[in-house]
Amino acid sequence: MRLIRTLEASQAPSGPTALAIGNFDGLHLGHQALLDRALDRAPDLSPALMCFEPLPMTRFRPDAPVPRLHSVRDRLISARELGIERLYMMRFDHGFSALSPEAFVSEIVVGLAQARHVIVGGDFRFGARAAGNVARLIELGQAHGFGVEEVDAVLSGDERISSSAIRSALAAGQMARVRAMLGRPYFLHGRVLRGEQLGRTLGYPTANLRPPLPPAARGIFAARVDGPGLRRHPAVVSLGLRPTVAGKNWLLEVHLFDYDGNLYGQHLRVELIERLREEEKFDTLEAMRLQMDEDAAQARRILDS
Repeated sequence: MRLIRTLEASQAPSGPTALAIGNFDGLHLGHQALLDRALDRAPDLSPALMCFEPLPMTRFRPDAPVPRLHSVRDRLISARELGIERLYMMRFDHGFSALSPEAFVSEIVVGLAQARHVIVGGDFRFGARAAGNVARLIELGQAHGFGVEEVDAVLSGDERISSSAIRSALAAGQMARVRAMLGRPYFLHGRVLRGEQLGRTLGYPTANLRPPLPPAARGIFAARVDGPGLRRHPAVVSLGLRPTVAGKNWLLEVHLFDYDGNLYGQHLRVELIERLREEEKFDTLEAMRLQMDEDAAQARRILDS
C-alpha cells in the first residue's frame, strides 16, 4: 500500500482510482462498506482511500479535539489489511480547508488521486465551509468524467454505525457494542517506550505505549497483545492519565501476564477485550496496588473464560 501525503500530483502514484473519501476514524463496518465498493472496481481501478489529518472538527475546534479511535499507524495497518492500495492522507490545514468544492475536486480528487469513481456516504460534505454535498459532487463528477456512488448507512441492530457512536460506546465501557460496530475487537498499536519503572516496583511491570490523542477509550481493561514472540497474550491494561501519580500525559500501560521479556522499541497490537472499571485516583500507592491485584485477577478470569 502507498501512503500519499503530498498535494503535488507529479509526486503521487499514477493511474486511475476508485476513491472512497471520508474521515475513516476507526474503519468500522460503515467505512468498510465504502471501501468494499472501491475494492469491487479492481483491477481496472486502483482501490484508494482519502482521509484527513487532523480531523476537520479538531482543526476548527482545537480547544475541544475529537477523541480518537485510532492513531495514524492504526489506520494505515487497517487499510492495508482491508486491501487498499493507496491511502491519500491529506493535511487538513488552513490552506486545504479553504479550497472551494470546485477546487477540491479538480485539484485533489481528479488532479492528485486521478479518481474515475468516487464513493461517499450520504452525509458527505466537502470544500470550504462544507459547501459541497453529494448532489454537488455528482454534478462535478459529470463535468470531470468520474462516477459517484452514494453508500447507505450501515446498521448494528437498529443503531446507525458511526465513529461518534463507537466513541460513545467506548466512553461507557460497552465493548460488545464496540465490537459489533467495528466488526472486530477494538485495538491500538504502538511502540514500547521507556517509562518510569513504577509498575515494576509495585509488582506490575508494564510495556508503555502512547495512545492516539486524545484517546476515545479510558480505564482499566482485560486485553490481548500481539507482538514479537507474542500471540494473543493475556494482559491487563491501564489507559489514562495516571491521576494517583499526578500524570500529565496519556499513556497505555500494558502488564503482560507471566511474561519477563524485553519489549523496548518493539511495536505491539493491544486488543481491549472488556473494561473492568474507570480510572481512579488512590490516596496511597499501596491502595492502588491492592486494586491492581483485584484488576489482574478479574482480567485473568475474563480471558480464561
